Amino acid sequence: MHTRPTPGPSRRPRRSRFPSSAFSLTPLRPPRLLRASGALLAAAGLLVSACSHGGSTTATAQAGLAALPRSTPAALTPYYTQKPAWRECGVPSFECATMKVPRDYGRPASGTVRLALARKKATDQGRRLGSLLVNPGGPGGSAVGYLQQYAGTGYPAEIRARYDLVAVDPRGVARSEPVKCLSGPQMDAYTQTDITPDDQQERNALVDAYKRFAEGCGRQSPALLRHVSTVEAARDMDILRAVLGDRKLTYVGASYGTFLGATYAGLFPDRVGRMVLDGAMDPALSARKLNEGQTAGFEEAFQSFVKDCLRQTSCPLGVPGTSPEKAGRKLKAFFRKLDASPLPTGDSGGRKLGEALATTGVIAAMYDQAAWPQLREALTSAMQTGDGAGLLLLSDTYYERGANGQYSNLMFANAAVNCLDLPPAFSNPQEVRDALPTFEKESPVFGEGLAWASLNCAYWPVEATGRPHRIEAKGSAPIVVVGTTRDPATPYAWARSLASQLSAGRLLTYDGDGHTAYGRGSTCIDSAIDAYLLRGTLPAKGKRCS
Repeated sequence: MHTRPTPGPSRRPRRSRFPSSAFSLTPLRPPRLLRASGALLAAAGLLVSACSHGGSTTATAQAGLAALPRSTPAALTPYYTQKPAWRECGVPSFECATMKVPRDYGRPASGTVRLALARKKATDQGRRLGSLLVNPGGPGGSAVGYLQQYAGTGYPAEIRARYDLVAVDPRGVARSEPVKCLSGPQMDAYTQTDITPDDQQERNALVDAYKRFAEGCGRQSPALLRHVSTVEAARDMDILRAVLGDRKLTYVGASYGTFLGATYAGLFPDRVGRMVLDGAMDPALSARKLNEGQTAGFEEAFQSFVKDCLRQTSCPLGVPGTSPEKAGRKLKAFFRKLDASPLPTGDSGGRKLGEALATTGVIAAMYDQAAWPQLREALTSAMQTGDGAGLLLLSDTYYERGANGQYSNLMFANAAVNCLDLPPAFSNPQEVRDALPTFEKESPVFGEGLAWASLNCAYWPVEATGRPHRIEAKGSAPIVVVGTTRDPATPYAWARSLASQLSAGRLLTYDGDGHTAYGRGSTCIDSAIDAYLLRGTLPAKGKRCS
């Protein structure tokens, strides 16, 4: 269920952490939305060791020992004191390495998981503040990819000068022993499954699709599937903190990355350094409440898109003066039309644009208003000329489907983490049917599809180990929580709630559209966050930016 764009062409919407649904709650590493080449509801669609050239081994070992907490169990000490061998890895000025963590923290000797690391050293080593760990969200987004493609060059120059920027792909994600579930053709079929079933036959088909997805994950990743929870990923981050030689963790997490960061703070409050949580999740909410909140968030974002669309020379959803409600009904009617008669797309594999792919395409564009012109053009082509290629491209970027028909690991990891972190929103189709009025009230346009998308964890092969819970992190350093007032994937109310739960939370508000706030064009937001990361200066209480 859970996912943010970054400035410039590499900026894309991130998935969030909804417990598995057809869309994934904000990825925080957004799909490559604005790039022609190329998820947070979980199941979607339906809706090395290397050779080091930095620092001496003795210095690294001494730093690791200094960062080793006295309470560390003996069985974990070898993990906390390991020395990754950093090496060049094909991207200029970046280094890569791997580190090992226990697969099962309850039985540290029972097996390991090898995690992929990347870093870019501070350009001003004389004034270096330490390491800054970044995570773009998902769950399932590659933090290594995010660092190399955006943060390592796109973060403010002073941040890059004073910090070693570091990323780790969480267990089960991308380069870190990725969870695997379906082949490319199987995912194509999955993403085209009807998520607004009209009769028992279509409901059975949807349930069968969720079961095949879950069975594929259980068959291909049986050992890892029980150990990809956010709690385990947070414990991995503490090992990384020590391995880097830092006594405290300095961290910027976005979307699902906020839940990961907050979980770390709850586990290790005394090891929290300067922490920024942007586009916050609310850990106290159930899967259903998270899905309901995100449904309302996408509706609000859609209405903002419509208002902007109607101000343009040509808008496929109406003319100036058309109400957002009427425009929504027009889009919903178009989705229904696609359900009966999919549009051609020119896809080499013969895929057509049905309701499921079209809905995903529209939702993908809600993460960032910079994508609105692209969405407007795609809707115009589909609704007025019968060409579904534009919406298919948006959907493919959301799912991270390559031109070769293969999908990244994003949606597999997204479901695996979400379904382990929280009990399912619904246990069976009847519960979804009973909840439809609530979801459709939250969003007349997307509510039905998002309700059915919330069913997929019901068939997961591994029982959830997490539960909704408040996180106070008593004794931690101040934690800056950033909320955007019209964030579609992580509603503003979640940021307010998390900031109030944390004993040292400080809320920073961005009055605007889109998913997350840092690096999206607000000088007010960026300067406030930079001041905290560089000097420890907290934003004023109640600070709002636009």
